[in-house]
Amino acid sequence: MLAAERGAAQNTLAAYRRDLLDAAAGLAPVSLDEARPDALNRYLATLAASGLSWATSARRLSALRQYFQFLLNEGLRGDDPTAAIEGPKPGRALPKHLTEDEVEALLDAANQADDRHGRRLLAIVEMLYATGLRVSELAALPVTALKAEGALIVTGKGGKDRLVPLGGAAVRALNAYAPDRQSFAPKVNDSRWLFPSSGKEGRLSRRRIGQMLDELAIRAGIDPTRVSPHVLRHAFATHLLANGADIRTVQELLGHADLSTTEIYTHVLDKRLKALVLEKHPLADGK
Repeated sequence: MLAAERGAAQNTLAAYRRDLLDAAAGLAPVSLDEARPDALNRYLATLAASGLSWATSARRLSALRQYFQFLLNEGLRGDDPTAAIEGPKPGRALPKHLTEDEVEALLDAANQADDRHGRRLLAIVEMLYATGLRVSELAALPVTALKAEGALIVTGKGGKDRLVPLGGAAVRALNAYAPDRQSFAPKVNDSRWLFPSSGKEGRLSRRRIGQMLDELAIRAGIDPTRVSPHVLRHAFATHLLANGADIRTVQELLGHADLSTTEIYTHVLDKRLKALVLEKHPLADGK
């Protein structure tokens, strides 16, 4: 149903499959299809006791809710045992991000290697920081996604397309990398991928991109545990808001379906607005 009716991506399908298989194992010998609220509450309590993060527990419960709703809608069950179950209460953690100086250090380090691997890495880092793309979106970009107007057509979650502008630095990095692109392809025929590789998928994997950023972080003198494609996505959003961007614009650029997902970045707005009041209000100190 998720694949056929909602057009869910393979990564989403795999995540739901893992969550439901884990729940089935945790509920045994009770059958998942026949689980009652008390059994589900015991399973969720076990997750909490094991030290699992609230976000993972909440995702597992969300998968169960959708599963039992599906059974109910299909007439395979007469009730939804998750209806009265309260989800775990989140402690809203701020997303990890890098400072503007740290991103600059990453870009400087990537710029040091003047060979095809260095030019490819610089293009990847420039694009992640300039666009806020998910690493899965970046890895799956075809060459045709690049438009002459300095923009990308990106296919995001649910198969939805969005237009993402590219900054001048990212365009220059891509132009420098362009002559090298085909040298990474596994065959003589031109690859359709923007970042091809000799792997079985014919393009760079999310894992390999993460490894490349780890290596780059070490060269830049930054703890590699603080650097990842998703951290660069957070840096993109955080730095945009800190420099005056509208949160709805950031929502559209990130491809968030719901504004509440983007609102996690409002800690930046809070700081900026506080500084603005302290500096500009008629009764501020020093006025």
